[in-house]
Amino acid sequence: MLTALGIIFGVTAVITMVAIGQGGKDAARQQMERLGATNIVVTSVRPPESSDASSRTQRVLEFGLKRADFDELKTLPSVEAVVPLRETRQRVVIDGTRFNVNAIATSYEIFQVINLRLDRGTFFTPEQEEKELAVAVIGAEAARQMFPQSDPIGQQVTLGSPSTGTLVVTVIGVLQATGLRADQNNSGIIGRDIDQDLYFPLSIGRRVFGDTIVERRAGSQERTTIELSQVWIKARKVEDVERIAGVAQNMVGIPQRLDVTVKAPIEILRAAERTQLIFNIIMVGIASLSLLVGGIGIMNIMLATVTERTREIGIRRALGAKQHHITLQFLIETTVISLGGGLMGITLGVLLAVAIPPALLWFGMTFPTSVTTWSILVSFGVSGLIGIGFGMYPAMRAARMDPIEALRTE
Repeated sequence: MLTALGIIFGVTAVITMVAIGQGGKDAARQQMERLGATNIVVTSVRPPESSDASSRTQRVLEFGLKRADFDELKTLPSVEAVVPLRETRQRVVIDGTRFNVNAIATSYEIFQVINLRLDRGTFFTPEQEEKELAVAVIGAEAARQMFPQSDPIGQQVTLGSPSTGTLVVTVIGVLQATGLRADQNNSGIIGRDIDQDLYFPLSIGRRVFGDTIVERRAGSQERTTIELSQVWIKARKVEDVERIAGVAQNMVGIPQRLDVTVKAPIEILRAAERTQLIFNIIMVGIASLSLLVGGIGIMNIMLATVTERTREIGIRRALGAKQHHITLQFLIETTVISLGGGLMGITLGVLLAVAIPPALLWFGMTFPTSVTTWSILVSFGVSGLIGIGFGMYPAMRAARMDPIEALRTE
């Protein structure tokens, strides 16, 4: 067991690290598939907080996408849809109870672009949007929070407050759960939990709430003017995404303009793949050092074993054993040690990879892992090769002993 520890830890490290990297890649792929590989998202970026105390008490902000930017983005070639979206940051209230739900003013096309599917009810239509009807479609989590004991369809929800304006919307649809949430490190393209969204027509949202949001806190007031929070662009082909994203950046003035970003799910996937490749190379390199140390340990133990078993080797040679018999004997021993360590390392590595997500969940974090077949096969194969490679010299040294001298050894 002591001899095999280096192999065990090396194989465990390889499988666990590859599982972590693969989990990150799979998560990026799932987000890309959910959001659509042909989508591009242009997002308004809030400026950083000021360190000046006086400016924080009466802060006026104006940033992000303008309707003029949206009109220009609509002229992009090779696109199926260009959809505006605005996070109104209005209160969502039912019978005096406020809920943690995102009030989103947008166009009817958003449901198709983000691949949102209905659980029940209907989407709002172009006619309803044009007529500024007060209708809404809510996410699965929003429906669970607001209507835990009743059917949301036909229920009324109040948006806003007396100081900002109020709008009473009627729920006409409930979406299926997506599982799409804001990334903790803000590296993704969504900045909120989509399942907690409440979508209503942008036309009536603009008329009722305007472009300015006033937030009052203890001793301070902030007025934020933002026309659009996001613009979703759906390209016709995946091959056009990066080109269209580059054109969109030029249209909105990036990199000179710091209050807007342009991202695409496919770019996140490729970045995750590059990160995973670098991560795997580094981690496999570190684990390989552990395997190398393990191989040296096996060689060291087997050289000592040859010295201790010199008389046994002499007896076997005297009874007719050939050099290749002695070589095979010691090679089998080293290979069994290394393969046994490899199997133990595989078991520990798989168990550790499976245990990481629930362990992190205990601390309020989520990180998926995915054990890959190739990491198991490669680790097991490498452990066998180490047994053969590092066992070859001790085996050949034992086989080349003079049988007469070996028999004389006390």
